[in-house]
Amino acid sequence: MSGNLTLEELGALSASGEIDTVLACIVDMQGRLMGKRFLAQHFVDSAWEETHCCNYLLATDLEMHTVEGYASTSWSAGYGDYLMKPDLTTLRKAAWLEGTALVICDVMDHHGHHDIAHSPRGMLKKQIARLAEMGFEAVSATELEFFIFEQSFDELAKSGYRDLTPISRYNEDYHILQTTKEEGVMRTMRNTLYASGIPIEGSKGEAETGQEELNIRYGSAMDAAENHTVAKHAAKEIGWQQGHAVSFLPKWRHDKVGSASHVHQSLWTKDGVPAFYDPEAELGMSELARHYLGGLLKYADDITVFLAPYVNSYKRFQKGSFAPTAKVWSVDNRTAAFRLCGDGSKAVRVECRVPGADMNPYLAIAAMLAAGIKGIEEKCDPGAPLTGDAYENSNEEIPTTLKGATEALRGSKMLRDAMGDDVIDHYVRMAEWEQEAFEAVVTDWEIARGFERA
Repeated sequence: MSGNLTLEELGALSASGEIDTVLACIVDMQGRLMGKRFLAQHFVDSAWEETHCCNYLLATDLEMHTVEGYASTSWSAGYGDYLMKPDLTTLRKAAWLEGTALVICDVMDHHGHHDIAHSPRGMLKKQIARLAEMGFEAVSATELEFFIFEQSFDELAKSGYRDLTPISRYNEDYHILQTTKEEGVMRTMRNTLYASGIPIEGSKGEAETGQEELNIRYGSAMDAAENHTVAKHAAKEIGWQQGHAVSFLPKWRHDKVGSASHVHQSLWTKDGVPAFYDPEAELGMSELARHYLGGLLKYADDITVFLAPYVNSYKRFQKGSFAPTAKVWSVDNRTAAFRLCGDGSKAVRVECRVPGADMNPYLAIAAMLAAGIKGIEEKCDPGAPLTGDAYENSNEEIPTTLKGATEALRGSKMLRDAMGDDVIDHYVRMAEWEQEAFEAVVTDWEIARGFERA
């Protein structure tokens, strides 16, 4: 984990008045930062050791609704507390906010004895520990795609989210002129995140109007998840500061390309040697890499809820949209769900193109590690790479609905063995509720289609 402040440095900055606020945050099921604002001096004096939060923070939906049916907490159980244990290795300046620092907390039982098993950070830590026992470290990088709109969050909410207007007028993929017009947001984002200890590499226009991509240097699996989460949070706040809505909704309009969050992954030895690389093997791909990829393919259905957690997530999977529809692998081919990148080099790695911009990176990476570990244990063979257009050349579809993905998660022995029955049942309930909430609402599409003609 990599912050850019020590507690002693924070104390000095607090004494000088440069930093007066500390955000102590957990990561909830949806991948959001939730927590408290502390007076910096109080944090330095005592709150750095622990604080507390209501345990409903890991049992609500996007609306903060107290969903029935969770075994971990409920009205009948009284909604007690979790302990928030700041991980001081994540302490950093939040340079996009005046006088503010930020720290990520572990979510522990009320007495601080152990991580809460279904907490996203705890779930990723468990899979990292399993890999460590095998002698490996997971290395990951995520891509953040999002849309910037002319209007603010408040303006769009008051309009009922009608007449959404992207900040640009045409496809800006790699387009320097068009993205120059968005530099007020993006330059601030790159520079303040870098000043906050996030190893930003750069940004580029993506393949739609008003769509940007932010790239962060690879790192350990935990660093990748935390860098992603902080950057996503900051992007929304920076947009808000400048009067623009920044949205990570995967598919905001049916005729627009969606927003993804591709995840790159490989394993290294404890000595820092890339374990996916074998210079003598075809494509430079080690036997370990093939087995890991084989696990991702075999258990792709099982892990999809963790990559695509909402009803809207599945609207992104459309032919010809650069979003995958087939659970196949290929070599440097953006039509497949799993793309081999850097073939023939030490940088050889697997890019999973399934996750949307709405993914929780802790859950997504944990699930992929679990599938990859199982692939190694079972010596899964991924077969030959697909060539050509995966949209046309394969019938091996990824789950196309949240319902289908939920049933795959419910029945996943692999994930139950890797994460525990209680954890999987918890996230099955999360996915069930998302479907139930959607089905209880009358949509604009239904009214427009049937109001007169039905």
